[in-house]
Amino acid sequence: MDEPLKIRLELDEMWGRVYYKGTPGWLWHAINHENGDLVAFILGSREHDMLWELMCELATANIEITAVYTDNNPAYREIISAVFPGVLEIGKRNTQKIGRKHLTFRTRLKRLTRKTICYSKELEMHKIMVSMLINHLEFAVQLY
Repeated sequence: MDEPLKIRLELDEMWGRVYYKGTPGWLWHAINHENGDLVAFILGSREHDMLWELMCELATANIEITAVYTDNNPAYREIISAVFPGVLEIGKRNTQKIGRKHLTFRTRLKRLTRKTICYSKELEMHKIMVSMLINHLEFAVQLY
């Protein structure tokens, strides 16, 4: 078996409009702190269950997580500490890359912009559009 890749992660969530402002769809994602590459993402609600699914996906990967940098969302403290004890670091100092990635996503897809009239009518369409954007920006998948 191959030696697991040691990695430091930045985790964050961002929302986009689904149907109207009161029903956001959430993107939870983890990036490599060293180079900004996307490691994993999941789309859905802001419930702790979505973060739990993302953590389970990361736990099954052949990586050794040495640090996780996040903001002060209580879900991170509760779930990351349970799955990867001792690696959580809360603060803005080490989350600049994921913040920049959010800005890029919002610039490229109006459904993720905070003040817009553009929205997805259904959560499933929102998931499709955000997934297409991620595949295009992160993995150079041609969409046409």
